[in-house]
Amino acid sequence: MLAIENLTKRFGNNVAVNALSLQVRPGELYAFLGPNGAGKTTTLKCVAGLLWPSGGRVLVGGHDVHADPVPAKRLLSYVPDQPYLYDKLSGREFLLFVGRLYGLDRDSCTQAVEEVLDLFEADGWAGELAENYSHGMRQKIVLAAALLHDPKLLVVDEPMVGLDPASAKLMKGVLRERVESGCAVLMSTHTLPMAEEVADRIGIIHRGRLVIEGTQDDLRRAASTSGTLEDVFLELTEAAAAK
Repeated sequence: MLAIENLTKRFGNNVAVNALSLQVRPGELYAFLGPNGAGKTTTLKCVAGLLWPSGGRVLVGGHDVHADPVPAKRLLSYVPDQPYLYDKLSGREFLLFVGRLYGLDRDSCTQAVEEVLDLFEADGWAGELAENYSHGMRQKIVLAAALLHDPKLLVVDEPMVGLDPASAKLMKGVLRERVESGCAVLMSTHTLPMAEEVADRIGIIHRGRLVIEGTQDDLRRAASTSGTLEDVFLELTEAAAAK
């Protein structure tokens, strides 16, 4: 569903992403890990079409996100690390607005909005103005909006930031449910226990380059440790930094 081919992104003399290639298949959750400044968010913004690559390309469902953006973006949704809502709209109004932008007709949009509000247990407060929402409430509405048009690729940047334990458990359940229904998920996170719990495959990026990818067992073999994902991550990133 997603193919990143030799993706490079420069900001002046700084190479934020360097010849990065990876794939995410339908029905797979790919966790994208790396230290601060490694290039994770830049990569995700290129996948979403928000940044133009300096080299390489991104394909979603076979469509080039930058050369042929409309069919590619019909298939994907992007959830940024900072959830943005219109403060003078309620959560429900925001969802109805987004659903119509995706091209849903009025009845289908209304039904989809009620379904995602129920999914995120948000119908009790979705009528309040967004200016009164906590970060976690905003996060739920933004992810709910991303699911309205039933995307085939979900790109999520730091989904656990600001969530209480109950909301985090709900978020993990929603992501796995989407994967089991055939959706491909590319998720950037610093929450290593969460990645350890839900990821099918993991890629570790350092200084814009993909250091290693594979299942957790693959990564443990490469790191020569049977420890936690945190142990594996630290060993592999320290080894990459030493090169």
